[in-house]
Amino acid sequence: MSRRLLTRLDRADLALYRKAARSDTPFLDAVLPKLTSSGNHGILWFAISVLLAAGNRRRAAVRGLASLGVASAVANIPLKYAARRSRPELVPVPLPRRLLNQPSTSSFPSGHSASAGAFAAGVAMEEPLIAVPIAVLAAGVAYGRVHTGVHYPGDVVAGVAIGIGSALVVRRIWPVRPDRPAFARPAQRPAPALPDGEGLVVVINETAGSGDRADEVEKELRAALPRVDVIRCEEGGDVAACLREAAKRATVLGVMGGDGTVNCAAGIALDATLPLAVVPGGTLDHFAGEVGVREVSDVIEAIRTGSAVEITVGSADPDGRDLYFLNTFALGVYPELVKEREKHEKQIGKWPALALAMARVLRAADAVYVEVDGQPRRLWTLFAGNGRYHPAGFAPSWRERLDDGCIDVRLIDADHRFSRLRLVIAVLSGRLGRSSVYEQRLVGSLPVRSRQGGLRIARDGEVSDGPGHLTLRAAADKLVVYLP
Repeated sequence: MSRRLLTRLDRADLALYRKAARSDTPFLDAVLPKLTSSGNHGILWFAISVLLAAGNRRRAAVRGLASLGVASAVANIPLKYAARRSRPELVPVPLPRRLLNQPSTSSFPSGHSASAGAFAAGVAMEEPLIAVPIAVLAAGVAYGRVHTGVHYPGDVVAGVAIGIGSALVVRRIWPVRPDRPAFARPAQRPAPALPDGEGLVVVINETAGSGDRADEVEKELRAALPRVDVIRCEEGGDVAACLREAAKRATVLGVMGGDGTVNCAAGIALDATLPLAVVPGGTLDHFAGEVGVREVSDVIEAIRTGSAVEITVGSADPDGRDLYFLNTFALGVYPELVKEREKHEKQIGKWPALALAMARVLRAADAVYVEVDGQPRRLWTLFAGNGRYHPAGFAPSWRERLDDGCIDVRLIDADHRFSRLRLVIAVLSGRLGRSSVYEQRLVGSLPVRSRQGGLRIARDGEVSDGPGHLTLRAAADKLVVYLP
């Protein structure tokens, strides 16, 4: 960029700044100093993220904060140090507008504007409607930096651009899940219509969501389906035993709980040849959301009318009749990553918790020695999805179909030099799909045999000990799931 052009831009920037300083805006004078100061250290955005998470918009909150983190690191460290632009003169700014504590760092770019733009853009990628008022606040924080005399307009524009760019970078690493359910064929095996709920036995895992949520779900079920049989499994209870007892007297087995609880119910329903009714009420409801059951009213409508789909269930058992997984299976360090991530995800969100878990687990982890399809391999982890998962890489998030019958296998090789470092860099840069340590394939069946005895495995997020000989494939039977 030529010096003449830079001089013109600098003069235009100064002219706009002085025009803003001379504006007569009593309302903005009272509001903007407080609003823009609320962006100090991201306090406003952290508070909003707490509200989003409490309102079951956790993905939006985590994406917004992840984008903010990237933007803040870029704007406040390398760019400010490189630019070293002086702050505007305060003389034209009326005293009531001025901040009590004047910043002393470089004026370019505006870190507050970068954080505001990043958070608003990140939330918009998950929740466009909810992002509208957040964008208004972000605009107020950004313009407030000019209005209070601590930044030139150009600093703010650059900051917002950095924020939006940071959100796009995060999106590349962690793609946005489509807001639509996965496809599944209508059930070939009849699913009985139960207008009053007779024959439906629902097991509610009280550790899912909250106790209040369990009470609300039971009340709604009984109001709409008066003859439903509800079994409450209290904290510390044996959920599997409750589900087996329910299956003995059920025409339709129902379940409310997290993915691990739904996995257990699916296996019992398959073995008993029962249709499954998944009642949303857990913390995240991954499987229910992917099927398309978003509200309790959805499953009530489906049960009343007998509307259902037929889905494939994955199995790690050599005979395809046990060790079921509805979503994902993994061995190696992945189960330990899951355990470590779960310790922190409620406090900081799933994606930051995954990064923390990687740092802790990979530092002391040992690779596993297995034979994959008869070939000896040394792996950090083997991940398998029940059906084709998107995106490619370390954070598979969604499927387009629930009935394709294939297994999506992803291997992280431990034999390459500096494989740990390569893995971390590839994950954090969003380029794992192109890394030499990564391999992905779609299979109909894949035998896996341990060379070290039993294996530590994770199925739908639940970690347990498994046998030393596994075969990843679709289960022998399809699962019928109610869906309106």
